[in-house]
Amino acid sequence: MQAEKRVAITVFSFPPDKGNVGTAAYLNVFASIFSVLKDLQRDGYNVDGLPETSEALIEDILHDKEAQFSSPNLNVAYKMGVREYQKLTPYATALEENWGKPPGNLNSDGESLLVYGKQFGNVFIGVQPTFGYEGDPMRLLFSKSASPHHGFAAYYSFVEKIFKADAVLHFGTHGSLEFMPGKQVGMSDACYPDSLIGNIPNVYYYAANNPSEATIAKRRSYANTISYLTPPAENAGLYKGLKQLSELISSYQSLKDTGRGQQIVSSIISTARQCNLDKDVDLPEEGEEISAKDRDLVVGKVYSKIMEIESRLLPCGLHIIGEPPSAMEAVATLVNIAALDRPEDGISSLPSILAETVGREIEDIYRGSDKGILKDVELLRQITEASRGSISAFVERTTNKQGQVVNVTDKLTSILGFGVNEPWIQYLSNTKFYRAEREKLRTLFAFLGECLKLVVADNELGSLKQALEGKYVEPGPGGDPIRNPKVLPTGKNIHALDPQSIPTTAAMQSAKVVVERLLERQKADNGGKYPETVALVLWGTDNIKTYGESLAQVMWMIGVEPIADTFGRVNRVEPVSLEELGRPRIDVVVNCSGVFRDLFINQMNLLDRAVKMVAELDEPAEQNYVRKHALEQAQSLGVGVREAATRVFSNASGSYSSNINLAVENSSWNDEKQLQDMYLSRKSFAFDCDAPGAGMTEKRNVFEMALSTADATFQNLDSSEISLTDVSHYFDSDPTNLVQNLRKDGKKPSAYIADTTTANAQVRTLSETVRLDARTKLLNPKWYEGMLSTGYEGVREIEKRLTNTVGWSATSGQVDNWVYEEANTTFIQDEGNVKQAHEDQPELFQEVGSDILGGQRARVLGDLRGKC
Repeated sequence: MQAEKRVAITVFSFPPDKGNVGTAAYLNVFASIFSVLKDLQRDGYNVDGLPETSEALIEDILHDKEAQFSSPNLNVAYKMGVREYQKLTPYATALEENWGKPPGNLNSDGESLLVYGKQFGNVFIGVQPTFGYEGDPMRLLFSKSASPHHGFAAYYSFVEKIFKADAVLHFGTHGSLEFMPGKQVGMSDACYPDSLIGNIPNVYYYAANNPSEATIAKRRSYANTISYLTPPAENAGLYKGLKQLSELISSYQSLKDTGRGQQIVSSIISTARQCNLDKDVDLPEEGEEISAKDRDLVVGKVYSKIMEIESRLLPCGLHIIGEPPSAMEAVATLVNIAALDRPEDGISSLPSILAETVGREIEDIYRGSDKGILKDVELLRQITEASRGSISAFVERTTNKQGQVVNVTDKLTSILGFGVNEPWIQYLSNTKFYRAEREKLRTLFAFLGECLKLVVADNELGSLKQALEGKYVEPGPGGDPIRNPKVLPTGKNIHALDPQSIPTTAAMQSAKVVVERLLERQKADNGGKYPETVALVLWGTDNIKTYGESLAQVMWMIGVEPIADTFGRVNRVEPVSLEELGRPRIDVVVNCSGVFRDLFINQMNLLDRAVKMVAELDEPAEQNYVRKHALEQAQSLGVGVREAATRVFSNASGSYSSNINLAVENSSWNDEKQLQDMYLSRKSFAFDCDAPGAGMTEKRNVFEMALSTADATFQNLDSSEISLTDVSHYFDSDPTNLVQNLRKDGKKPSAYIADTTTANAQVRTLSETVRLDARTKLLNPKWYEGMLSTGYEGVREIEKRLTNTVGWSATSGQVDNWVYEEANTTFIQDEGNVKQAHEDQPELFQEVGSDILGGQRARVLGDLRGKC
């Protein structure tokens, strides 16, 4: 009987002590829990005492919105005495090495261990304790294999043995359970995730775009994951001075051949400076005479930059379980799905179809727009506008008056093949693209119709109920729904891919484009010289979404190609000749995330073999930087060339991240050296293909020496949903300032970010990318007003992005001061924003101010360091 089932819903609080109870990526947690409980109540589950609103639910659990994790403001559901705890928790004694005798200081009143949460009938909503060492810099530095603390263990003992849960529902991406120390796979009773979860069935709501960490949850905590949708995306649009710039450019295009051309260009230059675009576009001095040709180029470059900002996708608001987007909210997603060629399905992208109409190749238009050629920037804007308009017309035809999708298949059947009656043809007939090839359009829009059905489908609640009844939950891939619409509909038990199948041929082709653009950008910024070494990061999720693009980038830098066997498994590489490569082999220092290490150990083996193979090639040092550095380092360290050529690093087995993110989030750092010591102590564990089965071995000397040769640092962005300031992982793995400290000449390496979120892949500097992020999200009224409208949890999203921006200041010094000045104007001086944020999250509102000051502090520290 459903009324007798006992369900423990577990929410997360991270970082602690910041009003962060109910944290999850892209998810309005308490509104979602309320939606889930109302649905379970209708199905007969006992949820007696459930409040009338989600806001009242928050109050019941937190008592007030300023609840700190260790404070009495959190509702105490149970007090567990020490003897009871030791009786219920057979592994309690093992925790004493790290935490001393129970009850300890965490989740404790000094006498008992405290379980925070609230029970409603047979449903318990509990707050998962944190790792426990977030605010302690010494633990952050040395905790390679720390254990959970007594409060953490007591929580899961309570859930299993006192509350007697029939299932635990971990709510959102993600908690700490699956990242506790233990083996990477094949858990035993000596592994803490296994000990903690015990025999409780584990159901886990997980973001659909994060298959790598979902796989960790499945492997290490036996989770049945249920994917949830990320919020609907919109184009960032333009605002304030950026909108004024767009209007000035429009005026210039219509009046440039009159006597007003020079005057309008002067206004464009002045306004661009006010918008701080002079950091991104080389602008003439005000009052300087400019020829008509040069005026077009200046305007074109500014135009290209603001169109880049305008077209950037950003998630609006937060997702609520059981509330799929309306059809019109899905338009921006469909536009981006339509922007990609899918040759394997015989589908041409909409921009390429429209470009062919005017006798152009879309790649040629992209290149021209990137260079600031005014006519190409304008043509790309027209193509983008026509794409949005034709897809909006199509979606309108397939929805009812309430904006709900109705019988897409029937609607498509009724309109396909009827020429001018096709809504996209009707729209395009009033544009310069009226001659677009109709058969290609029909194939594309039939595909988009299927995608639309998937985007708006809702099975997140249905799958949860299937899981709670012990029934089969349909599996499905996780990843980016724009690249792979098969990720949809959500509500699936997430799986990844065959790790031995990457990188694919398509990934290798994409990687070659990005690597060549990276090297050309570095040459342009570095006096025509190739970088000798690039320090880069490999992420688990990114490589799943892109089928190994960043893995392939490493291979192409050192000049090797993967070779697949007859079953499609990539298990060897071959060197590309220097003649074919056309440039030197670039040395690499590869920092693999802990998740990548867990999921792709075979690929780490492949990379290590590849680098060592290249180091042993009989080639001139000036054409093979891997060999050049390996020979130098072998002599310095007194080791063989193969050991000196160690380039694939990560955390110790069972350990994750550098913990710099925790130090920044909890303000538990005083100087850059402290952060850099954390990075080196936790990320200097090497993979060695010559020692199979040895696991990760600490090789700090080799790691430091390899990093000291880096001329550039490099990371990838592959999804519009996650950018540099959306999560802390990116700055947590950034070695830019560390490399400067290790280099003998003290030179700061160039820092680059590859952006493959659109069909037109870009390589930008780190500072350019941070500025783009700030303009499109943090400082964009469309984004922050959308977040403020969600109340309690939206304020937290704003604070999180500010914290992550501070993190970039701390690790790279690549954040311009105007970002913090504008944030201060927007969130501290704007009375309307201040009032709303303070009402929704007074504790976090104080953190917003602290983050702005912290960012300026980090920048000052960086400036002082540069003068030393």
